[in-house]
Amino acid sequence: MKHIDDEWEKVVRKEPFAASPFTEEHKQNVLRQVAWLKSGSEQKMSDAHDESNGRHVRSNQRRHRLRSRRAVMACTAVAAVAAGFILWNGQIVEPVIENVYPTAALQYTDDAGMSLLTPKMKKNVAVTMRDYLGKQLLITKVQDLPVSGRVSVEAGKEGDAEYALIWLDAATGNLREVQMRREMAANELEHRYLRQIPSLLEGIKSDPTLKPISARRYVKMKQGQEKPVWFTTVFLENSRGSGSIEWTRDEAVSVSGSVSSDTVSQESITEARMSIEALSGEPAPDLKDITFEQNGKTLEDTTDLYFGDRYLVSIIGGIFSNGYTVMDFQRGTPDLETREEYELYFEKLLNMKESVIRQKAAPVIKQMFNIDLDKYKLERDPNTPGMVTFRSAETEVYSTFKVRYEDDARITMITLNVL
Repeated sequence: MKHIDDEWEKVVRKEPFAASPFTEEHKQNVLRQVAWLKSGSEQKMSDAHDESNGRHVRSNQRRHRLRSRRAVMACTAVAAVAAGFILWNGQIVEPVIENVYPTAALQYTDDAGMSLLTPKMKKNVAVTMRDYLGKQLLITKVQDLPVSGRVSVEAGKEGDAEYALIWLDAATGNLREVQMRREMAANELEHRYLRQIPSLLEGIKSDPTLKPISARRYVKMKQGQEKPVWFTTVFLENSRGSGSIEWTRDEAVSVSGSVSSDTVSQESITEARMSIEALSGEPAPDLKDITFEQNGKTLEDTTDLYFGDRYLVSIIGGIFSNGYTVMDFQRGTPDLETREEYELYFEKLLNMKESVIRQKAAPVIKQMFNIDLDKYKLERDPNTPGMVTFRSAETEVYSTFKVRYEDDARITMITLNVL
């Protein structure tokens, strides 16, 4: 899942352009500016050489014209370099100012606590939001926390999609802890992520033409860490499928996308159909979609096969464990009108007799996996009504079945995990 960088891409990620969307068009514009400056300098050297072979005495008027010409060239050079910055950044003026003076874009409410922020605190907040979140949110609240020796800065509202909570050391102004999140439109995602998408999708044999539709970012820093860590997820879609890519910092750690049936063995598809028939008691509908996920965090590969509009078979292969799930994902908690109705429904699930659950689940598990459920012990969790775990009593093979059921004991999901 590693994207190979060109040399120029490595250079442009250095400050002050690290957060800038740099495209090939921007690159060519900058190169043209540099070539123009270079040609101007060579011409100036040539003029100086020719002049040394001519007259050594100039009139005051000639000297004045030369000084004026040099001044114009100097101003033009500065303007060209400035234009390079503007073109490089892809926008006009404001991002350049924000790079040089980040607190210029910091936004405040009229909260009285704003006076607690020192210039260093303001700079740390502005730079942290700019460099890690990619956006400076409106600061809504500042609090002094004398017991812990901190100042807390809150931006946005806790329930909103965009929110930041930053703790600073009251004495030094340095960062202590950070929690930030935001949702982005596709065109707000930085170019360093966008350029990786086609090659990452090709790496899992998915459709490289899947387009970003939205993105999400989460930033965190715990006490004792030197710098925040940021997580970015982009969601992809086109008329033929969907997918997603997740980065930790700037490294892609999870890639998923729709794949063709050629990437899955016919044996796996046949087994999936038989599993659905065992769960539902009906013929399996047509295979509608297949997605594949390569997850570098869990070191697992997951293949999801969707049949019709309600059945999912998920096959997980990993270094430490393997999993197999068959699910009717249209079945879930029914829509009830009152709180009392929900309480009665969940109470019925929790009080379902073990013998009834076994009677319903055992034949399905036997048909799917040829495993006798009598060798497994049932475990309940009061926090998950409608779900039980059957754990193997054998020590040499550690495996579990998770079974989801409804109030009439109908089985709607079975998951086998083998360690």
